[in-house]
Amino acid sequence: MSFMETQMQDNLTWWRGGVIYQIYPRSFMDANGDGIGDLPGITEKLDYVASLGVDGIWLSPFFTSPMKDFGYDVSDYRDVDPMFGTLADFKALLDRAHALGLKVIIDQVISHTADAHPWFEQSRQSRDNPKADWYVWADPRPDGTPPNNWLSIFGGPAWTFDSRRRQYYLHNFLSSQPDLNFHNPEVRQAQLDNMRFWLELGVDGFRLDTVNFYFHDPELRDNPPVPADADKTLGAPDSNPYTWQRHIHDISRPENLDFLRDLRALMDAFPGTTTVGEIGDDEPLARMAEYTAGGDKLHMAYTFDLLNDPHSPAYIREVIERFQRLAGDAWPCWALSNHDVVRCATRWGSGEDPVAYSKVALAMLFSLRGSVCVYQGEELGLPEAEVPFARLQDPYGKVLWPEFKGRDGCRTPMPWEPNRDAGFTAPGVDPWLPVDERHLALAVSRQQNDSTSVLNATRRLLAFRAAHPALIDGDLTLVDVGNALLGFVRETADEKILCVFNLTGQAHETPLPMTANKALEGHGFSADLDDDTLRLPAYQAAFYRLG
Repeated sequence: MSFMETQMQDNLTWWRGGVIYQIYPRSFMDANGDGIGDLPGITEKLDYVASLGVDGIWLSPFFTSPMKDFGYDVSDYRDVDPMFGTLADFKALLDRAHALGLKVIIDQVISHTADAHPWFEQSRQSRDNPKADWYVWADPRPDGTPPNNWLSIFGGPAWTFDSRRRQYYLHNFLSSQPDLNFHNPEVRQAQLDNMRFWLELGVDGFRLDTVNFYFHDPELRDNPPVPADADKTLGAPDSNPYTWQRHIHDISRPENLDFLRDLRALMDAFPGTTTVGEIGDDEPLARMAEYTAGGDKLHMAYTFDLLNDPHSPAYIREVIERFQRLAGDAWPCWALSNHDVVRCATRWGSGEDPVAYSKVALAMLFSLRGSVCVYQGEELGLPEAEVPFARLQDPYGKVLWPEFKGRDGCRTPMPWEPNRDAGFTAPGVDPWLPVDERHLALAVSRQQNDSTSVLNATRRLLAFRAAHPALIDGDLTLVDVGNALLGFVRETADEKILCVFNLTGQAHETPLPMTANKALEGHGFSADLDDDTLRLPAYQAAFYRLG
């Protein structure tokens, strides 16, 4: 293969081992001074994003929406909500990102719509209109109760009664988010056409919200309970009864695979585009493997395995082992934080050195086999923000407060400057969520010129990753470095690297099971190797060339 052919192939598979920076538009940058982030604000800060060394951005929803779930309830799939700007603003963002060498992935929330979507407004009018079968409708039981025991992730039954049709409609989330009926081929085609609209506009791919939620059991069978001794892996808090069921009939149905193949056929018509699916499931890694294996469905997927609370080296090792056992040729996308979970600096790093822990956690993330998502502010080491109940916006948190405080704590404004409004909005304007005082000391402007900051550690680590092909697309083999450390080898035909991580506040040492030839530099960590014994200070990582 010629150099030019190699370059073209690399551009088509940029996502494989790529690093994607997730932007939550409401909270990234407010360009018009109304307290809410917008598309022009994102465009204004794209030079900063590019300076990190990431390959692309993922934008959470910016489509027309009543905003009852902050954009994850879409009422027009082909337009921008005025809150965020215009379609012309999006095109300007796309052009600027591409000029900076950044790919652009956008969210697609196609399993459900807003109840304000014209499709649902028509569907609920009668049982015989042209959209009557576009949503999941079912008759009540003889006693008037819902058709089965399915539950909403946001609390309570997954069914709401509609007096016009005298039927219940299904909603896996809020009652204002009715589920589409993917058993209807017109629905499937309509959503593929909506995605084609954005591909033709020039986007580089899609993050697919709740990608395993598209189909339901047409027989509407009850879900069984979770056995008392079983693990709960769906990414929802234990206080939520949703976790008390085995979700075998309401999600992850086998019919979904054929739709994912249809979606892949669409993506293949736009070379160089990609898909990453969000999977919340009783068996998440098995589902990830199923959805990404074979090269004819999703390009990659992520689960909540590293977005949950467990984080010991043994747990991370077990996640990697389980994925490798199940994966085949599947390709994962790993994340430690996103817009739905408590930030990693708090969820995993509580009680640890906040700066040092954030650095070594990112070093571990950037060294895993797979692609990577970094959530805005993660490169600053931001902890979870404290949001008082009076300022709470998230409907999820309002239902389950105080045991679960919702998702607002990870969605507060990005701190650009150490002042009252964090440089996020115009002076004197209250942002849609309050700025946490602790975030001001971690503002971009404060970290920018500090060589010891988490921000500059992120830049070093991403440059280090980019310089070593084995860290981007190499195989991964776990190695035994004891229970206190995590170790593995990343390997391509031309490069073999030993990676060892100390995620604790104590120094540890371990004999190495292989001979390390050379310590690699440029990552910013320190370790000592003497007579095949590796000594790692607290919160440090080691990278050695092998062979």
